[in-house]
Amino acid sequence: MTVAPEPRTDELPATDAYDPEPRTPGPAGGPSAGAAGSTGAEPAAVPTGGEAAAGGRHRRAPEERASYREVFAISEFRALWVAQVLSYAGDQFAQVAIAILVYHRTGSPFLTALTYALTYLPPIAGGPLLSSLADLFPRRRVMIVCDLLRVATVGFMALPATPFAALCALLFLTVLIGTPFSSARAALLPDVLPGDKYVLGSAISSITFQASQIAGFVAGAGVVAILDAHRTLAVDAMSFCLSALIILLGTKARPSPRREGDTKRSLWAISKDGVRIVFGNPVLRTLLLFGWLAGFVIVPEGLAAPYAHSLHGTTLTVGLLMAAMPTGAVIGAYLFGKLCRPSTRIRIMGWMAMLSCAPLIASAWNPPLSVILPMWALAGAGGAYQLAAAAAFVQALTPETRARAFGLAQSGLYAVQGIGILAGGAIAQAIGPTLAVGLAGLTGLTAATMLAMAWIGLRGRAVAAQRPATPGPATPA
Repeated sequence: MTVAPEPRTDELPATDAYDPEPRTPGPAGGPSAGAAGSTGAEPAAVPTGGEAAAGGRHRRAPEERASYREVFAISEFRALWVAQVLSYAGDQFAQVAIAILVYHRTGSPFLTALTYALTYLPPIAGGPLLSSLADLFPRRRVMIVCDLLRVATVGFMALPATPFAALCALLFLTVLIGTPFSSARAALLPDVLPGDKYVLGSAISSITFQASQIAGFVAGAGVVAILDAHRTLAVDAMSFCLSALIILLGTKARPSPRREGDTKRSLWAISKDGVRIVFGNPVLRTLLLFGWLAGFVIVPEGLAAPYAHSLHGTTLTVGLLMAAMPTGAVIGAYLFGKLCRPSTRIRIMGWMAMLSCAPLIASAWNPPLSVILPMWALAGAGGAYQLAAAAAFVQALTPETRARAFGLAQSGLYAVQGIGILAGGAIAQAIGPTLAVGLAGLTGLTAATMLAMAWIGLRGRAVAAQRPATPGPATPA
């Protein structure tokens, strides 16, 4: 329900992504890697030989494998998902409305682009700090308050008399308020969807977002044409109100997850704690960097228009190029969640990360559109590894530190995506869009390969968490 472009959740441990909805990762309460206390993560329990001898042999319980039907059977998830659908619809309409409104008022393409760029800045500037609110207060309450605040900010944006400077300030505030909302939702989801259901819930969120990207801008243009830009923003404000009502009625009240002593610390100290938790744990750090590979994969989307021009294409060509990777992401997320066991997702995560970058290299040879579209779609499907990365990320965190860690991941994701688009544009200006996309794929493949090699030595902990040991019958002496 923010008017900010959601970070690509097919590329994020989000959640509503990393979202990790960055749209952030994993079932709550499971064992995790890292030193307890020093990193905020819980060590994986490994039975010793003495324990095995005392209790008999340990057998690995069959992996919990959920279905999409089981996920939708949970009423709290349905409420969160309906609120998410409303949010994405309102966002798409609002993005189109703001672009049209600003261009009509100023006549400046630069100011129109600058207004859009404002949606990337608040999560980078205030994400880690404000996300900590979701670790201090009940997450359901944080989400409702954020929605109600955004009803006010977007409502003022909808007023025809609002000056341009105030419109930009209100836009900035609206996106900024969305950061604690996203963190609260990401931290709440593992409590609503335990075990493997979390991965499928993340897949549903990713599919919902990608589908909204594919169809949203076209539908948004139609809505603005019918209602005009101001009324479309008013619709977006009402969608925030409906979202708050759905969350209030459809989710359970839970106590604050804050740790003892957090109330005596500043938000700045708590957000610094999130940095220490993530970067002090090799598993969390590696999973975070897997998510930040999005900085390379976002380049084709940013260069779709000049790339289409290099193919002597039309406006339709631009749309097809922009839809290729989201389409692949929808298919990949569905199949990855449905067909792969939890431990299999962890094991193949490195290969899938490489797949998300490797097909882009073919762009350097400037193949025809009939070749480049399936290649980009294949790269989008490879991005499904983010579901496993997000699950493992959350699983390696204690419940009371999820939001601050997610805030760091989300802010970093916005930053690398913005840097990726800017760097891709600068390189395309020098060597052309086809070579720029190919170079992004090659650089991303190199980074993904290095992360995959590092993950080989770390993934055993995450795999063990997917298949907890259960005591079997004692072996006769």
